Amino acid sequence: MSDFQSIADRVEIEALRGEFTDAVMMRDRARLASLFTPDGVLRMPNIPAEQVGREEIRAGGERLQAQWDFFVQNTHPGVIELDGDSATGRAYLHELARTLDGRQGQNFAVYHDRYRRTPDGWKFTERVYEVRYLDTTPLAGSAPS
Repeated sequence: MSDFQSIADRVEIEALRGEFTDAVMMRDRARLASLFTPDGVLRMPNIPAEQVGREEIRAGGERLQAQWDFFVQNTHPGVIELDGDSATGRAYLHELARTLDGRQGQNFAVYHDRYRRTPDGWKFTERVYEVRYLDTTPLAGSAPS
């Protein structure tokens, strides 16, 4: 693989991770599901939840997002390790949330990822969400009306 191809792959994978965060923030569940391979898996052991396949990922996002008063996710780049048409990586995130039933707080977490090159570009084959720090202290701010 050429150095140019390696750079292009890294840029495409970083764009995929950015699309995921944007789809979550914009509550675009269909787009979120489309970022996975048809057999892709989204695992959230801390919640706990596991969604296999695009339809489960879309429906799971719908159930989760229906509970939010507001949710903010900031994702920070992490490592990407390429291996031909597959890759692994990590991304780091900070989240603020309040649910409609009043639960609220912030966390710092890690996404542990597996990616595959497809005819439609790089897709997630697995995304595992691991919370590393959780603070359920009431948030001082609020969402604008």
